Amino acid sequence: QAIVWDEYLTGPFGLIAQYSLLKEHEVEKMFTLKPGRLPQADVKNIIFFVRPKLELMDIITDNVLREDRGRSPQRDFHILFVPRRSLLCEQWLKEQGVLGSFIHREQYSLDLIPFDGDLLSMESESAFKASGENAGRFWECYLESDQTSLYHAAKGLMTLQALYGTIPQIFGKGECARHVANMMIRMKREFPGSQNSIFPVFDTLLLLDRNVDLLTPLATQLTYEGLIDEIYGIQNTYVKLPPEKFAPKKQGEGGKDLPTEPKKLQLNSAEELYAEIRDKNFNAVGSVLSKKAKIISAAFEERHHAKTVGEIKQFVSQLPHMQAARSSLANHTSIAELIKDITTSEDFFDNLTVEQEFMSGIDTDKVNNYIEDCIAQKHPLIKILRLVCLQSVCNSGLKQKVLDYYKREILQTYGYEHILTLNNLEKAGLLKPQTSGRNNYPTIRKTLRLWMDDVNEQNPNDISYVYSGYAPLSVRLAQLLARPGWRSIEEVLKMLPGPHFEERQQLPTGLQKKRQHGENRVTLVFFLGGVTYAEIAALRFLSQMEDGGTEYVIATTKLINGTSWIKSLMEKLEPAPF
Repeated sequence: QAIVWDEYLTGPFGLIAQYSLLKEHEVEKMFTLKPGRLPQADVKNIIFFVRPKLELMDIITDNVLREDRGRSPQRDFHILFVPRRSLLCEQWLKEQGVLGSFIHREQYSLDLIPFDGDLLSMESESAFKASGENAGRFWECYLESDQTSLYHAAKGLMTLQALYGTIPQIFGKGECARHVANMMIRMKREFPGSQNSIFPVFDTLLLLDRNVDLLTPLATQLTYEGLIDEIYGIQNTYVKLPPEKFAPKKQGEGGKDLPTEPKKLQLNSAEELYAEIRDKNFNAVGSVLSKKAKIISAAFEERHHAKTVGEIKQFVSQLPHMQAARSSLANHTSIAELIKDITTSEDFFDNLTVEQEFMSGIDTDKVNNYIEDCIAQKHPLIKILRLVCLQSVCNSGLKQKVLDYYKREILQTYGYEHILTLNNLEKAGLLKPQTSGRNNYPTIRKTLRLWMDDVNEQNPNDISYVYSGYAPLSVRLAQLLARPGWRSIEEVLKMLPGPHFEERQQLPTGLQKKRQHGENRVTLVFFLGGVTYAEIAALRFLSQMEDGGTEYVIATTKLINGTSWIKSLMEKLEPAPF
């Protein structure tokens, strides 16, 4: 058989089934879905793996209609929709006269994909916004309250409970969180058989809406992994980097044939060094790398001291591990150099200074000079939008005349077609007029200790290190829920959008946990609408705290950063900000 892939799905599927595994199951060939005739392949079955989108149905129709009916043996077609079948798509295929060509029409419910030992993502491209089927764009979750991605989240959580036991306590904050919890309760009622006798792995589920904390993704992440994502973009654990820094340096060649293909690297905790530095503030990474370099060169020096056969044998047995460590170190030293070139630039520094002023509450209510200059110099639009939205969020909305001024400047400089984008940002609550006439952000900031002046980047003692001063609001909520509990912040919770709630799920007798002394609680934090690597780093930091008492596992609808997030709300796309 041959598989024809919708290109968007190859990344997520690559994390659960490598090509080698598919080969064992008689997959001879793999193609990317594109118009025209399907490539030649000596196979009996052709399986399309696609998202339920009409524009993809057109391509499939083209593929099927161009199939040579005279050939023998004839090839059989099958279609698998990910994550759900769509009546609209099947109706469309029927109208094109090709529905009957598919022997099997099934769905493959890919809900939560493991990205790392403590991280699951649905990678649904439309969790903060839906891609429109046929009728332009629909806004999901927030903008149109379309329930599909929330339904998938609830379904994913039910699957998780089937595998790891019922989660006794559910806490949530936000409209979407409420919907997901309601759907889970309903699904449990409708399938009483789903009550399983598995000892629960998780003690608590915390459902958090992205729009409870719109601030965090807008700020520039300052952890190692966060910066890699901000600058180069991490796609399904892979990053593509400029190749110059990775060329092997040969003596006296003067770099004649530098590679032109981007260097593609996989980033996850399976790599020892990456696991150690990914969540550190970037300013603390250099010292770790130089320490590692000393250790590795000392280990290679050992070979001169190996005298006996036994010692030589031992050295040889360690060689593969040492060589892997050396190449890992070389890669991360190169990446760190690439990042440092950017973080030491004047533009990066100026941008960060303005962000930090907004987050600590300085001059959020008037037109900002730096933003004005950036617009005048026509800096990338996404960079401008991130800053203006950040200012709006840190001021509970902008005064009407400040907002009008920014909008006018943006439209005159970048083009009037961006009026749709500004409209979307307003609907999402990112760029809006201050309605209540008062700014709640200072109260929220002080009560939740969102801004810490004395931040220790090298040996942090608080989650604010991930943004060099700003503690992600979402993670602060998780931290305070664990202790002393949300009752202590009742007033602030009311200022944040959407309801907050608590549900308990009955466990069958004999499955209630008796906690051993010193045993950690396990909390699953589910971000509806996306999570950043800096927030993940902050939660990992809380898991590792000596007296923390809580271990966190993170799930999300999508891994995001400020750029990809704003892009998903834009009607006309622009390049990345740096």
